[in-house]
Amino acid sequence: MPQTAAIISGIQRMVLYETRARYFLVGSNHAETKHRVLKIDRTEPKDLVIIDDKHVYNQQEVRELLGRLDLGNRTKMGQKGSSGLSRAVLAYGIVGFVRFLEGYYIVLITKRRKMADIGGHSIYKIEDTTMIYIPNDSVRVSHPDEARYVRIFQNVDLSSNFYFSYSYDLSHSLQYNLTLLQRPYEPWSAAAPSAEEEVHAQGKQDSFDIFEDEGLPTQVVYGLRNEPYYKYVWNGKLFERVKDIVHPDWLMYIIHGFCGQSKLLIYGRPVHITLIARRSSKFAGTRFLKRGANCEGDVANEVETEQIVHDASIMSFTAGSYSSYVQVRGSVPLYWSQDISTMMPKPPIRLDQADPYANIAALHFDQMLQRFGSPIIILNLVKKREKRKHEKILSEELYPAVINLNQFLPPDHRIDYIAWDMARYTKSKLCNVLDRLSMIAENVVKRTGFFINRSDFYCHTLRPDDRWRDVGGSVTSTGRLQTGVLRTNCVDCLDRTNTAQFMVGKCALAYQLYALGMIDKPKLQFDTDCVRLFEELYEDHGDTLSLQYGGSQLVHRVKTYRKIAPWTQHSKDIMQTLSRYYSNAFSDADRQDAINLFLQVYQPFDGKPHLWELPTDFYLHQKSTMALQHNRRSYTLWWSEGVLTYLPVPYDEVACEETMKTIKVKRMNQFDESVDIYTEFFKPYEITSFDETFCISKTNSARELMPKTLGVDPSPFTVRKPEETGKSVLGKSSKEETVLQRKTAASAPPPPSEEAISSTSEDDSEEDRDDEGPVSQRSTPIKLLIESGESSRTQEEIQPQQVMKEPYGHNLAECPAEEDLLIYERFAHLGENQHTVEKTERINLANIISLEPVSRFKDDSIYAVSLPQVDRRSHEMFESHVMTGQGQVRALCREDMMMYREYVKNRYM
Repeated sequence: MPQTAAIISGIQRMVLYETRARYFLVGSNHAETKHRVLKIDRTEPKDLVIIDDKHVYNQQEVRELLGRLDLGNRTKMGQKGSSGLSRAVLAYGIVGFVRFLEGYYIVLITKRRKMADIGGHSIYKIEDTTMIYIPNDSVRVSHPDEARYVRIFQNVDLSSNFYFSYSYDLSHSLQYNLTLLQRPYEPWSAAAPSAEEEVHAQGKQDSFDIFEDEGLPTQVVYGLRNEPYYKYVWNGKLFERVKDIVHPDWLMYIIHGFCGQSKLLIYGRPVHITLIARRSSKFAGTRFLKRGANCEGDVANEVETEQIVHDASIMSFTAGSYSSYVQVRGSVPLYWSQDISTMMPKPPIRLDQADPYANIAALHFDQMLQRFGSPIIILNLVKKREKRKHEKILSEELYPAVINLNQFLPPDHRIDYIAWDMARYTKSKLCNVLDRLSMIAENVVKRTGFFINRSDFYCHTLRPDDRWRDVGGSVTSTGRLQTGVLRTNCVDCLDRTNTAQFMVGKCALAYQLYALGMIDKPKLQFDTDCVRLFEELYEDHGDTLSLQYGGSQLVHRVKTYRKIAPWTQHSKDIMQTLSRYYSNAFSDADRQDAINLFLQVYQPFDGKPHLWELPTDFYLHQKSTMALQHNRRSYTLWWSEGVLTYLPVPYDEVACEETMKTIKVKRMNQFDESVDIYTEFFKPYEITSFDETFCISKTNSARELMPKTLGVDPSPFTVRKPEETGKSVLGKSSKEETVLQRKTAASAPPPPSEEAISSTSEDDSEEDRDDEGPVSQRSTPIKLLIESGESSRTQEEIQPQQVMKEPYGHNLAECPAEEDLLIYERFAHLGENQHTVEKTERINLANIISLEPVSRFKDDSIYAVSLPQVDRRSHEMFESHVMTGQGQVRALCREDMMMYREYVKNRYM
């Protein structure tokens, strides 16, 4: 059977050329060997007229075409000064086309940055964009409200956490993308070629095939191009107007969320850990303005988080080892909201509509069964015990809804419901929150399993592990599939949810590394380089998602729940709480309008109320409330047709007639540029520098986390002390630290004992810590007395020359020969010439190692501490914050009233 490969986009760079009548967008692949031209008419004031030239140009042909266009658009023949074709902008992709009340705009990506690579497929982050008005000034019909819509649209910062790839489908999981490559495509590849493919075939007559010259058959590859999962695509609506007109290479879908990648070095073997978060574009919005679910089962703040682990020593998807694990967060799938007009930190929760048959929850879990399979496991972290009902209202509605839906599902595929009051456990001194979460995580991972594209190692059969035998999922001939997913929620799905997802991800990471043959047991401990690396990724992931939805970074982190956070963290938590409260009160409404306009939930038209005139956006997101439903879904058979047939395997990953409609298959040559991932990744036609490559710049466990002390175990799975880290405390760069490490290597202290690098995590008991004694006492060498009475001599002083004579064959007490000294001097002289830069650098250790105490207190000793002075305004601000938390809002002053009037004036008048 021929191999399969994803088709690489043939348009990765583009130049926009401008004339008075048209825009010419010339796109090319990265090697600039194939070019396409898109013609955009500028004479239509309100319509978008695009002509896609079906011909694929080479470099010479496109130069001749641009020359003819330049010559034909000059004002006077032969006049070189006034060029008729001017170059407008260089871009790397099209975000889309958008129209408000005048003509259309084109949004182009002008700057990008590489964030990760998976199997040779690069993932980029949008760094900058430009928005260009298409119609010419002579035909432009001005509208007074156009500029305001442009400002609202540009409030969605495209340079903040939007990602794309030319060859990898970011809207789907790794399991889906690799499952596609393993399907048989013979029945679907025999279709007749399209008219466009016939045009391409005519252009290939000049090319040659080395296998045909040798009399060998051409090596055929099935090129795949599949439809994205539009729920996680943020510019799908911006391409609706042109999707059926232009070639698919022009369409570049972007996702919103988070993407981060770090390198874990295991004795020099590189393992890449990638974290990708996809934020849903359905029912998207800000914290208090988007709660619960809409009428189609889409919930607020829904994010799919995928962790990918792969052995980076082999790049290919077919030959390499890849593993992934997916989990989901999202608001409670009910009709509920919070009234923010009261200006309270925690507005009361209210249920907006009665749903006795759990119709909204049924729509939501039907989507999850199609995408993830079964079992669906709900981890509900909201509070159970409250003096006044607040969060408990959601649990009392969600649990009966799950019970109602489960009675119609087969027993093997029912929804699991786990309710755990995480906030109450955190306040208890007798309970360890992370221990409880690790137990839940172990059970969850064993039930859902994880994805890996290789079969089990034989060593797993020789040395079986009890936990490995119980891992669930679907076992295939080529590896394992994850069936089912964990769905975690609290009220906001931010702080508690991120910590719970980290613990589940940490447990899954242990199984992934064990399946890849990197560790001997599927278990990872805190305070190891591996877990620190993973924790940093998850904290960046949590901060990013929290800023997008809540307006501030995380308030409670993993260290908070481990109870090892420094005392300065409390003041940071207060500032994050205030920042979140300010954002929710003043800026969330404007951000919500921008999201509604960007996602085309609201489309302005003449005679229609403006976006800022709407009292609420409820009817924009609840479309079924505006019309009667003719085809009402069954309350008992609440799942889609065909979903139960293939459970526990997800319906979207099954090779059936319905799912194959979204995939286009094309027979191609194996060495075609459109499927050659080697050339795409390594770019042999470019001159590159090692220092500028992405592989060097990404986070590295050996460089940034492993201690720089000689003799320390370099394994990233060794438990270390919290202060033992490779990160610079003194603010020096990693390169300077490396130079300093090389120079001071000879004078480094001896390696510490195993006791000195033992764990000091909170899991250790206090009795064990007391027995160990202080570090200085443990690291002191113990003298062993000789029974013969020579108490003044230690065992280390007995016959040192004999010990050196046996292994090395030389007596160190004797002076070396003159010939040996001459050889050593020549060797040292060569070293001095090679490292003259390091030699000439003078390092003053007094400037690097400062032993002076740094404190904000005037008197800081064991006898007396003078407290820092706090001004009156800070006192009043803190008292006001405490009173607000207790429900006692202070009277508004003149400045507050002026600020509020200014806000109302700008917002509504």
